[in-house]
Formats: sequence, structure tokens, C-alpha cells
Amino acid sequence: MPVIAVVNRKGGSGKSTFAAHVASWCAHQGLAVMLGDIDRQQSSRGWLRRRDASLPAIAPWVIDQKNVLRVPTGITHVVLDTPGGLHGFELSRIVMFADAIVMPVCPSVFDRESAAACLAELHTLPRVAKGQCKVAAVGMRVDNRTSGADTLRAWAKEANVEMIGVLRETQNYVRCLERGLTLFDVPKDKATIDLGQWESILQWLQPVMNPAPAPEVKREPILPVRKPSVLGARPLHETHRNSVLTESRSTILGGKPLNEAGRLAVVGGTQR
Repeated sequence: MPVIAVVNRKGGSGKSTFAAHVASWCAHQGLAVMLGDIDRQQSSRGWLRRRDASLPAIAPWVIDQKNVLRVPTGITHVVLDTPGGLHGFELSRIVMFADAIVMPVCPSVFDRESAAACLAELHTLPRVAKGQCKVAAVGMRVDNRTSGADTLRAWAKEANVEMIGVLRETQNYVRCLERGLTLFDVPKDKATIDLGQWESILQWLQPVMNPAPAPEVKREPILPVRKPSVLGARPLHETHRNSVLTESRSTILGGKPLNEAGRLAVVGGTQR
């Protein structure tokens, strides 16, 4: 079950907006997806309540009899909207389950500094260091009239993280989210520019959400073990007894040497 976690310590960085769009994209691909909101503000859960039932389905958490959040039965893909201030044990626990972490980052210096500290901690965790959990950043709320996009790309290079896309500041996101929608739910001609900015992001997500099957291991056929015909499939203690008898018979054969008497072939316990 592929799991993508949207992580940033700083609040207001666009985590819920990004998580909702990734979940919506999965739903439009025909995937059974859950949007798991573990943020106290429950922004994603509120958005799901506004979402029309006629749209491609996105499931929330289910609560079992012990009041524990569970992934619903039948779900194949999970998107997690995480809270701000995530660090230490809580951050490492997310990494233990995630196949990829995407960090939305706004251009301001405060956002970049906070994201850099979070990335530094992520890079110390074993699953990230080994490449088992991929990490990438996405520029959020970037004003195209400024140098914000260039600033974020330079920051990403310094922070040693891949910048997989930059999303502009636009009211299209605001209007969609208010109605329980995303850009993937509206006609393409209504959001051509913005959908174009998602192409590089979705290209990076594709192998994570649709991993290639593990290669089949070719096994060599197991050959049956041949039974030595000279022993006639007799137990070891009988074979030992026959060898003793053969040695004693060598004296009856006129005192011939043992090696000559040993030419007697024993097949099935009979001599010839």
C-alpha cells in the first residue's frame, strides 16, 4: 500500500491544499485512496465533508470500537496530511510508514528556514538515508511576478532536496477548496496553467503510487537423489554386515588377497 505523507513543521505552508490535490488525482486514476488527516485543525477532513458524493471517492479514516483510527477496508493508496511542528518520534513514526514525503515550501525566509531544519532531521532517519522513503519539495503560493521560484530552487539545491514543482498563487485553489473540489475536478480549460504546473509533480509521484512489481526469482529445478545401485537400497548396517561377510569369505577362496576377493559384485544382497 503506497503511502505519501505531506510534511512541513510550519503551519500555513499549504500542506492540506497539496494533500487534497494528490488524493483527488489518485481518485481520478481509479485508485481506492484515503486522505488521512492527522492535523489537529482537521482541514482535510472538513474539505472531505464538503466534497460531493458524485465526484471520484476519497475515503477518510474510520474509527474502530477502541476509538482508534484505521485505514478503511479495500483502500490501496494513502495520503497523509500531517500537523505542523512535527519532529522527533512523531516524525520518525511517519517516515516508518511512508514511501515518500513531499514538503510544501513557501518562498519567505521563515518558511525556508523552517523547512531546512525539518529536512536536516529527515536526512538523519535510516529509511530516508537508505532511499527507502523518498523526499521532495514543492514550491507553494509563488507569485509569478517575483523571483520566488528562483529563490526556492536555489534553496532546494543548498538543502539537498529535489524541487519537483512550483505552484503559483491563485484564487483557483481557494475557490475549489471551498466547494470540496480540486483543480482535477473542474474542466481542464478552467485551470490550464495550474494543471500544467502539476505535470512534473505527478511525474515524480507516478512510480511511488504505482510501484513496479518485484522481479520473479528464477529457481533451478531440484533433481532427485539417485540411490547407489551397488547398495541395493539397503540400510547402512546391512551394508556393513555384507562387507564383513565378504572379508571372511576371502579366506575360504584359497587365501586370495582381499582386493581380489573384493571383485565380487553385490547386487540386491546376492553374489555372483
